[in-house]
Amino acid sequence: MPNFSYFYHMKKLIIINGPNINLLGKRETSIYGTQTFDEYFNTLVNKFPTISLEQYQSNIEGELIDKIQEVGYSYDGIILNAAAYTHTSVGIGDAVKAIETPVIEVHISNTAVRESFRHQSYIAPHAQGVILGFGLQSYELAIQSFS
Repeated sequence: MPNFSYFYHMKKLIIINGPNINLLGKRETSIYGTQTFDEYFNTLVNKFPTISLEQYQSNIEGELIDKIQEVGYSYDGIILNAAAYTHTSVGIGDAVKAIETPVIEVHISNTAVRESFRHQSYIAPHAQGVILGFGLQSYELAIQSFS
């Protein structure tokens, strides 16, 4: 039987997480739960074996911008949880606006019912969509949106 695998393009997605996501499982467990992101990421990789999934996390705004620019012309999708930078970083919003790769903005908590400063997003106007408030499942929903 001929090999037609060269016709198949495995989607390449990256999850980019901002500040304090590295503390999941320890930080404010009543809001964010007890599972670490690495544990959850392994679940996602197993659940979506036909998608090439990567993750990146930084607490530093410039590093997040660098990563968005690095993958923003070659990946099929970016799932971005810029965390607190969502509400403060014009630079991250501009980086999302500048790239070609579609971006889904994700939040674990429902930012619309939290402090008023969390109601503003500098990313949402440039994102393909926004998913918030479904806990870690928000990432899964974002992956499904690229399918």
